[in-house]
This record gives sequence, structure tokens and C-alpha cells, in this order.
Amino acid sequence: RSPPPWLLGAFREIRRAAVRLRYAGCHQVRRGKGTGVINRYTRPAMGAIWELENKFNIWKEIEVLACEAQAELGKSGITKEEAAWIRAHADFTVERIDEIEKVTNHDVIAFTTNMAEYIDADVPEGTEPPSRWVHYGMTSSDLGDTALSYQITQAIDIILEDIKQLGETCKRRAFEFQETLCVGRTHGIHAEPMTFGMKFGSWAWALKRAQTRMEEARKVAATGAISGAVGTYSSIDPFVEQYVCEHLGLSPDPLSTQVLARDRHAQVMAGLAVTASTLESIAMQVRLLQQSDVIEAEEPFAKGQKGSSAMPHKRNPITAERVCGLARTVKSNAQVAFDNVALWYERDISHSGAERVALADSFIALDYMFGKMQWMLDGLQTYPAKMEHNLWRTKGLIFSSKVLLALVDTGISREDVDNCKALRILAESDAAGPFLMSTENGRQIFVTGHPEYDKYTLDSEYRRDVDKGLPIHVPVNYYPDDDPTKPPLFRWRAHAHLLYENWLNYYVYQNTPYDLGEIQRVKHE
Repeated sequence: RSPPPWLLGAFREIRRAAVRLRYAGCHQVRRGKGTGVINRYTRPAMGAIWELENKFNIWKEIEVLACEAQAELGKSGITKEEAAWIRAHADFTVERIDEIEKVTNHDVIAFTTNMAEYIDADVPEGTEPPSRWVHYGMTSSDLGDTALSYQITQAIDIILEDIKQLGETCKRRAFEFQETLCVGRTHGIHAEPMTFGMKFGSWAWALKRAQTRMEEARKVAATGAISGAVGTYSSIDPFVEQYVCEHLGLSPDPLSTQVLARDRHAQVMAGLAVTASTLESIAMQVRLLQQSDVIEAEEPFAKGQKGSSAMPHKRNPITAERVCGLARTVKSNAQVAFDNVALWYERDISHSGAERVALADSFIALDYMFGKMQWMLDGLQTYPAKMEHNLWRTKGLIFSSKVLLALVDTGISREDVDNCKALRILAESDAAGPFLMSTENGRQIFVTGHPEYDKYTLDSEYRRDVDKGLPIHVPVNYYPDDDPTKPPLFRWRAHAHLLYENWLNYYVYQNTPYDLGEIQRVKHE
């Protein structure tokens, strides 16, 4: 019986997916190109550092420098002429190394074999092959670990430039918005006013700390070791290590085993993880600011960009979300580096495969994240009018701390304000809660706000009461120069003054048939 058509279609999709995975892979772009995250998240300069071509070029340079050092030392038998021949003829191809490794199952041996093929190709017949001096007295980790340290310094240099560029962008935009008011939020709730420039300023300082962190990590990582088996220099002179490291801009490890200690790499990965967390924090702020109910800022939305296949009105913060997602990869890779610190005795290779993936992935992903954050923050669209609108959504409640301090300044203790046991509520509303209170003896009245008033309500009430002939005073600081012919200002002190002189005086003192000291609660109509 033939399978149904839908099942055949599913099988075809599975086969296509398998082919795509074979060529793309989750962690490998192309074996001949090197290992790293998928091309979608790889920028050329950083990706080139982690390609096999770059790694083998560093290997070649280390091997050539070691031969030159041996010739300079004059103890092993290699002549300076042979060292010069090796430098002139040393070469490799990634494809040939792959071919040899299929037999040897050892990448360093495959590399040195291929390099020897080039070195000895044009040697006159009957002459000793110069390639015999390649890798003399060295072990595989001397080559691999020293090269990896050099790759890490190359990669950190790019990250440091990324940090500086984004930091300058944040600094510039901090000054751009240094006088743009917005509401500050704690726990997602409106707290007190602040400036939008403070956000950029705090990000700039966070990036400055990231720069310091990565500079320190670079110093720790810029270390080489050419010390032979188990690090005893039993088959190689320390001069070779000093010579090679000096030419690569590295420092010799003061005491390596057969490998460089992996706490160095863990510090690098920790620095990358914290830096990724910083970018994640910034990106998350952009996502929050772009929410429809907030919309004080949003990431750029390019011409022709689409937000949703089903809802064409959508402008989603997809770049900020992508940064947050990739940060998880960088942070989780730090755990790999921590686990790599503990190795058996003087070495094992349990760290090797893990760090080949984790190091490249973290550097490539973080560099990509910086590219996206630079684009996002440099072109961040801001809406000051919406910031001002949100600032007043709670009708002045964000000034409660100022009211609290004003109450304390009148003589009432902070404890009394906090627990209100010494106060009696005179008036309250569902929106604002208690906003008129008196002391137990009725001698002090406290006005804490009136959120139902807008900019012109007090003006209309003032004119209403003047027309009635009531003994109402011109509200202090409400009109410019206290002149009622000028358009009113919008200041809390003016509200409080008019409330006291108008609402409280008129409706409580004049119209309430109770002794003020006996009032327990007056409902606000």
C-alpha cells in the first residue's frame, strides 16, 4: 500500500532539512572555513579570525619562529640558512590538512605533515630535508595553545573597538537628551521624573566598565607557552618560548604544565558574558520603551521592512529581541569555560572540543550584537511628546516624595507620615487615596495633592469664587508674577495653595457643620 501524499511530502521536507543542516550546521559554517556560529550572525572581520585559514597561518608562524629561535640559539643543529629556507617555503592548504587528518586523526600532525610537503618540495636531491626541524622539542599544546592565545587577542581587539564605538554613541546621545524629561520607573511603576539622557549616560558608563573588563581579560589571555611535554623544558630551551612570544606580542607563561591554565580562558569568557549581559540590559530597555502603552522610543524601522505576515500594522522590536536571545548563548558558553578549568593532572583534552565551539561562538555572537546595538542606538527613534504625556499620566503623584519631605519640614515626624496613626483623613478619592489630613488635635492640615485638577481647573475655580465675592486670594506661583491676567502656570505649590485657600477654606471651614477636631472622615464628592 502506498503512503498518503501528505506523508510523502513530509518525508521530502525532512530530507531537504537534512541537506540544509549538512551544509549549514548549528555550529559549523564549513569545515574548510572553520567553526563558528551560522553565517547569519557572523561579521567578516571577526569571522575571519576563527576560520581555519587564520588558525593554520598562526600555527605556521609559530613553527617558523621556533625554527628561527633554535637557529639563533645554535644548540639543536639547525642552521640559519635552513631556518630561512623554512620561512620561504612553509605553506599549507586546509583541504590537504583535512585529507591527512582523516588518516592520522590528529590535526597537528596533519598540519606539520602538509607543511613539510611544501618545505621539502624543492630541496635538492641528496640534501637533508629542512622540515625535520619543524616542531623540534615541541608538543601539540605548545602550538595550539599559543596560537589560540593570539587568536583571542585578535578577537578582543575587535570587541574593544566595538565597545568604544557604542560607548561614544551613548555619550553623544546622553548630551542630546540631557534636558528631555521623562518618568523614571521602578518595578515597572512610575516613580519620579528623570531625563532621558540619563538612560544613555548609564549605558555609556556600563560600556566603560566593559572596556576595562575586556582590557584586563586581554592581558591575562595574551600568554604563550613553548615548554614541551608536561611543561618541563626537557627537550626545548626556554629561549625558544621567549623568542616566539616576543614576536607574537605575548608574554611567556611563568609556569605552564603541558597546557596553558584554563582559568585564563574562563576570565575571557566571563568578560564576554558580562558584556553580553550589558547589551542585553540595554536592548531590554528599548523593548520596554517600545511597548504600545509606553512608546517613548523605538528601534529604527527601515523603509520596506515588514513587522508581521498577518498584522501589517506591527512594528516589532525584533533587533532588540535578537540581541537578548544571543546574549543567552554567550552567557551559557561562560559555563563551558568554567568547566574547562579542571583538567586531569598536567593535561587532558576534555576542554578542547568544547572551547573550539564556545570561544568562537561567543566572540562572533557578541561582535554581531555590538553591530546591531550600534545601529539601534545611533538611530533610536525617540518621542519626547509621549514622554511628557506619560510623565503626567498619574496627575502629579510622581511628586509624592517632595510632599513627604514637605510634611516632615512642617514638624510632623517621618514615622507619623509612614503609618498615619497620628493623622485623620479629611478627604480621599478612589484615584488618589487620602489627600487631605489633619493632626489628631486638628491644629494642622496637610494637603498632599488633588489629581483631578488639570492646568486650567484652578483658574476657572478662582474666577468662579471671585465672581461670587468670596474672600479668595490670588494663588501664589500659579499665574506668572501672580497676575491673573496672564496664562496660568502648572506648579504643584500653586495647586496646594489654592486648595488650602479655596477648597479647604470654603467647603470645610465654611460649609461643614462639625468641629474640625471631631472630623474622622469627610467623603470627597
